[in-house]
Amino acid sequence: MTLPAVSRRKATLTGFAAILLWSLLALLTVGSAPVPPLLLNAICFAIGGGIGLVWAFRTGGLRRLRAVPLRVYAFGTLGLFGYHLLYFSALRMAPPAEAGLIAYLWPLLIVLFSGLLPGERLVARHVLGALMALAGTALILLGGDRGGPLSATALPGFGLAFIAALTWAAYSVLSRRLGAVPTDSVAVFCIASAVLSAIAHLALETTVWPQDGIGWLCVIALGLGPVGLAFYVWDIGMKHGDIQMLGVASYAAPLLSTLALIVAGASEPSATILLAALLVAGGALIAARARDNAARLATDG
Repeated sequence: MTLPAVSRRKATLTGFAAILLWSLLALLTVGSAPVPPLLLNAICFAIGGGIGLVWAFRTGGLRRLRAVPLRVYAFGTLGLFGYHLLYFSALRMAPPAEAGLIAYLWPLLIVLFSGLLPGERLVARHVLGALMALAGTALILLGGDRGGPLSATALPGFGLAFIAALTWAAYSVLSRRLGAVPTDSVAVFCIASAVLSAIAHLALETTVWPQDGIGWLCVIALGLGPVGLAFYVWDIGMKHGDIQMLGVASYAAPLLSTLALIVAGASEPSATILLAALLVAGGALIAARARDNAARLATDG
C-alpha cells in the first residue's frame, strides 16, 4: 500500500475518503452496543490491521515493513491507541456532546499546526474557514437545551478531550514528516493498538459481546471502515495531500454523521442541521479558495 508517484490532488481526494468513512462511526457504534469501548477498539483494530497485513503480503509490503524504524511504529501506535483511549475516557467522564466538541477541535488544530510544516503557509482565510466550520460543528454537537450549567466534575473529562484533540492533530501533522514511511506501516499501528486495547479491556472492563447478527455486522463494518481503511487513506492524505484543506474538510465528518443518523431514523432533521451544513460547506470553500489563490500567486511569481 504505497503510492510513490501519487499527486497532491489525488492524495487529497484519497484523504477525503477517510472523512466519509468516519461519518459512519456514530451510526455503527450505536449498532454495536453493548460492546464496551476498549473491547470494541481491540476487535476493530485487529480487523483493520489484518486488512493492511493481507494487502502488504500480496504486494510485497512485508519487506517494506521490516525496514520501518521501531520509533515510527511507537509513534503510530501511540497516535491511534492514545487518541481512542483519551476520547472514550473523556466521553465517560463528561457530557458526551460537550466533550465531543472539544475532542473535535483536532481539524482546526491540524489547519493551524500545518502552517509550521516546511513548504506550507497558513493564511487568514484558512483560519476563517476553520472557525466557520467549527461553528457548524458546534451547532450539531451543542444544539438543544442542556438544562443548566455544567458540573465542575466534568472538567477532567474536558481536559482529556482536549488532550485527545491535540494527540490526533499532532499524529496527523507529524505524519507529514514521515512521507517516506510506507502506508503499510499503519497495519502494524493497528495490530499494536489492538493488543494494547485488549490488555486495557481485560484490566478495566467487563466483557460483553454483540447481542445479535446486526451487532456483529456493525462491529465488522467498523473494523473494515471507520476504524480500519480510514486510517490508511488518511495516512496517504496527510503525507502527500493538501493537509490544510483536509483539516478544514474534516469538519464535514460530524455533519455527515448526523445526516447518516437521520437517514437511519435515529435523529430528526432540523434547521440547525441546515445552518451547520452551510457553515461547514462555507468554511471548506473559503479554505479551498485560499489554497487556489496561493497556488495562483506561486505560478504568477
